[in-house]
Amino acid sequence: MEIRNELKQTLKQLRLSGLLSTLPDRVAYARGHKLSHEAFLELILNDEWERRQQNGVARRLAKALVQPDQTLERFDWEAPITLDQEKIKDLFSLGFIERHENVLLCGPVGVGKTHLANALGHSACRRGIEVLMIRAALLFKRLLQSRADNSFGKELLRLVRPPLLIVDDFGLEKLTSEQAHDFYEIVIERYATSSTILTSCRHVEEWMNLFEDPLVANSILDRLTHNAHQILIEGESYRKRRNLKLPPKEGR
Repeated sequence: MEIRNELKQTLKQLRLSGLLSTLPDRVAYARGHKLSHEAFLELILNDEWERRQQNGVARRLAKALVQPDQTLERFDWEAPITLDQEKIKDLFSLGFIERHENVLLCGPVGVGKTHLANALGHSACRRGIEVLMIRAALLFKRLLQSRADNSFGKELLRLVRPPLLIVDDFGLEKLTSEQAHDFYEIVIERYATSSTILTSCRHVEEWMNLFEDPLVANSILDRLTHNAHQILIEGESYRKRRNLKLPPKEGR
């Protein structure tokens, strides 16, 4: 089937040009199966809906900055780690986002905290939810830079707006007074209106020591931990395990 230029232009004006690649095959299918006009229309509109859904997921994943290969399907449940699997799997219903609850993933380096955080971000993007994932060090660096070019309000809004914010590697270093107050602003603005996932190598009980001002610390931690899902993961490092399985390099 050759698509007439007039039809091409009409589809483009209606923002339905995505149909052009599949329309000839769909017309042939409709003729071969003797579909009614109504059934044919439903068929090509379903194609367009699927295409837009896939494109929307791709855009949200790119914008979210999650790792493309760290999904729930690729998580190694056979790894020698200890965690509440039922509680983890329940999080993937994403009910915690609807209820504006937080998730705190804690444990030593390399046990899969970041992978699970990425996987939750993936699931949210697939569900049509806006997500932003960022390392804590980069978050504070960007806020510091934004003060220099007078874009602090814009940068803060970028962190506050998404229904799900994922902050990776929180608490690696003690926060400066400015970082603590910036983090306070983020937590206050997001409290009870959206969800935040934090991954940390430190237990929640140790987070108090990350702040110079105990009053600021209490205010932040009280809101972060209120109705939060606290997941402790313990065990052997993924990366250490993978390195042990790698064959030795020649000459060594």
